[in-house]
Amino acid sequence: MEAVEVANKQVIFKGFIDGIPKETDMEVKVGKIELKAPKGSSALLVKNLYLSCDPYMRGRMREFYDSYIPPFVPGQALEGFGVSRVIDSDNADYKPGDFISGITGWEEYSLVHTTGQLRKIHPDDIPLSFHVGLLGMPGFTAYAGFFEVCSPKKGEYVFVSAASGAVGQLVGQLAKLHGCYVVGSAGSSQKVDLLKNKLGFDEAFNYKEETDLNATLERYFPQGIDIYFDNVGGDMLDAALLKMKPFGRIAVCGMVSQQSLSKTEGMHNLFCLISKRIRMQGFLQSDYLDLFPQFLEYVSSYYKQGKIVYIEDMNEGLENAPSAFVGLFSGKNVGKQVVHVADE
Repeated sequence: MEAVEVANKQVIFKGFIDGIPKETDMEVKVGKIELKAPKGSSALLVKNLYLSCDPYMRGRMREFYDSYIPPFVPGQALEGFGVSRVIDSDNADYKPGDFISGITGWEEYSLVHTTGQLRKIHPDDIPLSFHVGLLGMPGFTAYAGFFEVCSPKKGEYVFVSAASGAVGQLVGQLAKLHGCYVVGSAGSSQKVDLLKNKLGFDEAFNYKEETDLNATLERYFPQGIDIYFDNVGGDMLDAALLKMKPFGRIAVCGMVSQQSLSKTEGMHNLFCLISKRIRMQGFLQSDYLDLFPQFLEYVSSYYKQGKIVYIEDMNEGLENAPSAFVGLFSGKNVGKQVVHVADE
């Protein structure tokens, strides 16, 4: 049977950058693609349904090859985590109609050659889009970072920055389920309201309204912080170091406050690591993939019981993907930023 060729809308990466991504760093173009996986390729031809906008992707827009993941290729479609449906398969493990999550192109249809870390989704009463959020990389980042890096104990005091984002909102809920006291920071009164009234945080504050972060953390943690889950770096990390308790733990997950990755800002309070014997550790969720099955079971179960909620910010249409992605860096998103490309 002859392969059908169709139009394929794509988000193309124009060229390397250093600072905060702009919409003009990307362009939407329409190419063509054959809806067939070539024989002998072991590849999948997929229709992309949902795409994930994640801050780590900014690092792939730099011409920097000494990282855990290579940069994007100028002139080609961006790629990231997505949920897709298999249209054609030359791989015995997948058949047309299967739903999968994993790395795919920012385009309507993708030919996926690297299938080793794809995950087959068995549709149930959990939304498909949650497989790039709650049950995807951000959710697993929260789970691995909190339980493996932070080593939490019941009754501990936990601080989460960027707490209404894709990762932070789950960290706070995991901490509450574990019996901890949790405070989150976010960048708007709407987000603070969500943290306290929908996500179950004990307290929350809008960092943009605080003129002295040291005083702020003193107000919310008079007894000190046992665990800081850091998504922002910068001034917030510096202030948290001063309020950490002896033997406190800091999981360094993101540095979204840094305007330029080549001209980074320094820290002032690192001496606290010594005097308070703090453990501060950066991590990648991919270091803990052996725990993924137990994570899925744990979080799915609590979600189905109504004990975990997850907030998405859904943008419609691939043509709106660049603005959705860029919005991450000014805090426009409320919850996990997802792009809905197509229905099933």
